[in-house]
Amino acid sequence: MASITSISQYQPLLKKPRFSPPKRLQTHFFSIPISPNPRVDSGFSVKTKSCSMTNKKMVVVSATTAAEKPKKRYPGEAKGFVEEMRFVAMKLHTRDQAKEGEKEPQGQPVAKWKPSIDGYLRFLVDSKLVYDTLERIVEKPAFPEYAEFRDTGLERSESLAKDLEWFKEQGHAIPEPSSPGVSYARYLEELSEKDPQAFLCHFYNIYFAHTAGGRMIGRKVAEMILDKKEMEFYKWDGDLSQLLQNVREKLNRVAETWTREEKNHCLEETEKSFKFSGDVLRLILS
Repeated sequence: MASITSISQYQPLLKKPRFSPPKRLQTHFFSIPISPNPRVDSGFSVKTKSCSMTNKKMVVVSATTAAEKPKKRYPGEAKGFVEEMRFVAMKLHTRDQAKEGEKEPQGQPVAKWKPSIDGYLRFLVDSKLVYDTLERIVEKPAFPEYAEFRDTGLERSESLAKDLEWFKEQGHAIPEPSSPGVSYARYLEELSEKDPQAFLCHFYNIYFAHTAGGRMIGRKVAEMILDKKEMEFYKWDGDLSQLLQNVREKLNRVAETWTREEKNHCLEETEKSFKFSGDVLRLILS
């Protein structure tokens, strides 16, 4: 223990008492030898100023506890789970689609597409089937959190019905849904009944992707084959940015009830969402 010298008891009466400065405090470590034989009890010794290494293993006990290992942070986590979803989705874009993109380009860029009316109609029909399925699922939810996503303002079924009716009025035959749309709709139905995290991954990517890249593709196709006509599929009532923000907040609230493992499971579904959506999109070129 550190010591302080006492006040001298024999100071002259007319002089102020003088104090000796305290000695420098010494640091002490408790070194606990650990016996190689677990059945042998180990004692402990006190070392002053320094600890010498011996052949025995030593454990140095400090007065302060070791800092805990910092928690792993996921990209975008600080802003909410939707930002995590966005980050993962951007990684699946190509570099010419998004600066965060990491995928190699597949096929021709949109600017070099040669769409046809028949192909575009197949795309619209299959898209309507997918949106019909999403809207039906949230109207009659297998999980209560789905009900949060009714009447968000992002719904597309009614708009697509108007576009298909316009094409019919122009004399075009409306085809039946094809394999890409039928397969995706069936998958969404099955997923929604057993896996809410994975289902909401698709919900997010379908609606949000359409408001971004989907609109850009719609403009390009309209310029190429529709005399720049703007389809109802690419119009929304109200402020689109606010509609998106409202859904972001709802998704973030729902995700707050998930474990980290459930969140990761949701993120892992992103690539499958891109595959299904890509199959439907490529109908434009069929």
